[in-house]
Amino acid sequence: MRERGSAFVCLSLLIPFVFGDVYLHNPRGSNNRLNERSANRDNANRLFDSQNNNRGGYNAGDTEPDGQAFNNEKEIYYEKYFMSRAQATPGTNNGQSLLFIEWTNQHGCGGNEDTDPHKLNCNLVLQFMCQEGDESDNEAFTVDSKKLFLLRNGNNRNTQNHQPPNSLDDLAAARDNVAANQVQATRGLHEPYSWYDDCYVREANGGLFLADQNLANNKFGYSSAIYTRQNPNGNRRGYECPEERDYYPYWHPTPWRDIAVFTSNTSHCGMYRSESHNVKPKHICYETGKSFSRWNNQEDCENNGGEWFAQYNYLEIQNLNQQQCEDTADGFTRVWAKARPSESERCLVLLKAPDCRQAPWSRSNHLGNGRDGVPLNYTWVLPYFPSMETQRCVFRIRYNISTDDYDPWNTNSSYNEENGGVSPITQNPNVNIGSTTNKPLRLAINTAQFGRTFQDRSHVFILRARPVGLEDTRIYNLNVRGKRGNIVQVYPAVEYDFIPNRLEIKESDAVHFQWTGSNTHNNGAPGGDGQTGDAGEGQGGTDRSNIVETLNETVNYPMPWHMNTMFQNAQVLWTSGYQTPSAQDLAVFFASAGYFQCIKNSDCGSESVETKTALNVLLNNATPSFEGAVLRFAAGKYYYICTRNNNFTNRSQKGRIIVTS
Repeated sequence: MRERGSAFVCLSLLIPFVFGDVYLHNPRGSNNRLNERSANRDNANRLFDSQNNNRGGYNAGDTEPDGQAFNNEKEIYYEKYFMSRAQATPGTNNGQSLLFIEWTNQHGCGGNEDTDPHKLNCNLVLQFMCQEGDESDNEAFTVDSKKLFLLRNGNNRNTQNHQPPNSLDDLAAARDNVAANQVQATRGLHEPYSWYDDCYVREANGGLFLADQNLANNKFGYSSAIYTRQNPNGNRRGYECPEERDYYPYWHPTPWRDIAVFTSNTSHCGMYRSESHNVKPKHICYETGKSFSRWNNQEDCENNGGEWFAQYNYLEIQNLNQQQCEDTADGFTRVWAKARPSESERCLVLLKAPDCRQAPWSRSNHLGNGRDGVPLNYTWVLPYFPSMETQRCVFRIRYNISTDDYDPWNTNSSYNEENGGVSPITQNPNVNIGSTTNKPLRLAINTAQFGRTFQDRSHVFILRARPVGLEDTRIYNLNVRGKRGNIVQVYPAVEYDFIPNRLEIKESDAVHFQWTGSNTHNNGAPGGDGQTGDAGEGQGGTDRSNIVETLNETVNYPMPWHMNTMFQNAQVLWTSGYQTPSAQDLAVFFASAGYFQCIKNSDCGSESVETKTALNVLLNNATPSFEGAVLRFAAGKYYYICTRNNNFTNRSQKGRIIVTS
């Protein structure tokens, strides 16, 4: 028996074009890129199914200044953000760590009211996934079997391997051994091997609308969750489960945690929040000794000797006893329960329901700013992990579009042609519009894409505990988006800019300046259906940024030191460089992108201006990534530019910070 009653889930949609996409710009979306020198990505199946154009995305960041692609995981820069604190002071935003999410989606969203209609229905779902681990683990994938399954970017662009089970009776221990042989240390990894194993074996949801698509079968002779209307042949991308990818809210447990849902119809927000796996345990069939099960519903599961197990989604497992776990005085919601059916009960730190709001307006057939003149964005309050253990994380955004040619909420499997139903849509139909010549017209309809989901994901990044003394400080993360090239060469990515490039904060707040870049953004051949090339300053293919103060937003020359206020008025709360810098040291640190940490040899030795080899005027010998510093500013207005990329009439890389008391 196949799962029924799931037609209410809606992440699937219209679009007969391939150039219809969602692109993540901050944090930098990969679109399955890694370190290609070409404008096109090499492998669209590396980690996930984006359904985006091959030209989109940004390379993973480099740590070395040599202009060469990284050779191993140690040479990849993982952006590092400080967690929010345990509990923000009630009624205030103290202790928050704020990350600005920015994206573009091509086919429009938002504006579904009668007075402001749009051309389609849409949803955007923002999620993250984390595992305990820090950057030092990048050296351990090949020597420590326990580290082999950690989230990572990889330095090889091939897709991970997968070997289907020999039989439906394979035990978990045997599958673990297979995974250890199949998972390659040099390749990227997001979802775990076991997640795809379970997806391969578990029957597809039989209640879903497939139109006239016919789903293939797995090796055991039935259609499983790797086959969907958008993926009828069961193509594999990393260890992503296609059924979970295409539909939200998903009806089984998922490794992803919800952040926010943007919808064109806010009357659905109650459903999205209550059905989120953040707050609602989802069931899965557990068969003793096995890591997967064919059965996708309670009746079949129990009839075949399985346990229909309600599995919580959780932030992390906290090392507390049951009494401590159930004490809510500290404001956390926890439950004493099994994380997995075969495990003992432990203390699970639960998640909050996702934010849900009206989708930001964007127009169809356009990758650009929203109605208010700024890019589509969301400010994510980064999570706090009670253990304060460093986390390796990845972020994803999914963009779902559909039409009113059929009711996406109530059109189910009874309309599937494979079941003898009459589908409301068919592949590229000829329609008669009643013309006098009585000749039909053909419509461009791909039923695998009529109701469609696009996706992008970040590269892996780090969440870490706050330094002592910053527990109550609100931290704004200020980064650099974009890549080398002019607007045509980088499209559908974007050119350089600071993000946010206009920031208004209080004197009590702090700013964490940090950026990353690649050595291999050459945008070379193959260029697909766009222009190749990497117009810009400095060594070809390389991203470099820095910060120097200017008088105001309209000027392009930096201010001399005696006029500086930005760094003269800054208090260093944390720095990745010289620990006790003067204001002038700090200005040099930012101007050199971390190449120099101070001015005098007596202060920082070989990292000083007095001792180190001269900095190239175009930052060629600086590193593409800058771990930066956390600064607090006195009240005032501060303006800054990047000297290398701010190229008047070509591109602007400028920023402004307004600080009020």
